[in-house]
Amino acid sequence: MVVDNAIQIRWHGRGGQGAKTAAGMVAEVAVSAGKNAQAAPEYGAEREGAPIKAYTRISDEPIRVHDAIYFPNVIVVLDETLLNSENVEEGLLDDGILLVNTKRSAAEIREELGLEGRSIYTIDATGIALEEIGRPIPNTVMIGALLSVTGAAEVEQIEKNIHKKFGAKLSEGMLQGNIKAVKRACEEVKSE
Repeated sequence: MVVDNAIQIRWHGRGGQGAKTAAGMVAEVAVSAGKNAQAAPEYGAEREGAPIKAYTRISDEPIRVHDAIYFPNVIVVLDETLLNSENVEEGLLDDGILLVNTKRSAAEIREELGLEGRSIYTIDATGIALEEIGRPIPNTVMIGALLSVTGAAEVEQIEKNIHKKFGAKLSEGMLQGNIKAVKRACEEVKSE
C-alpha cells in the first residue's frame, strides 16, 4: 500500500549491519523534528549475516498503516551482495530512490539491475565506517546518505540522536567517529 504524503523506506541488510537500528534511528530523528514516524524490522533467520529487512515511515500526518512496505519511495541497501540474491528493487516507485552501499557507480548499479527511471545513489559506506569508526558497520553512514538525498531531517538532528541513543554505550571517540561518518556521507553520496 502506498501511503499518501509519506516517505516510506525499506532497508535491506544482513544481520549485524545495523539495518534495524538505522530504521529506528531515522524514525526517532523524524519524531524529534515534529513529524510522525514508525519503524519495524522483519526477520527471517535471526542470525548474523542473514538477510533482513526493516521499514521506516515518515509523515506530517498520523500514520495508520502498520504493515510491511511493499511500494517504497526509498530503498536503502546496506550490503551490495543482496543485489544478486534478493529482489531489493521490487516495488520501488517510478519516482523512487535506490541508495546502495558500494564502491561502484550509480550507472553500474543501474545497468546491473536493468532499472529505468528512478534515482540511484551510491556510497562506500563500509569504507567510511572503517575509516571513521574502525568497524565495518555501515548503518550510520547510510543514515547520513539517506538524509542527504531525501532531506528528511537535518544532520544536527541525527548527531543529537547518536549522542542520546549511544552516549552511555560508546566511548567519546566512537561517538565522534559516527558523527564524522554521517557528515562524510552527506558529502560523498553520489548519483549518476
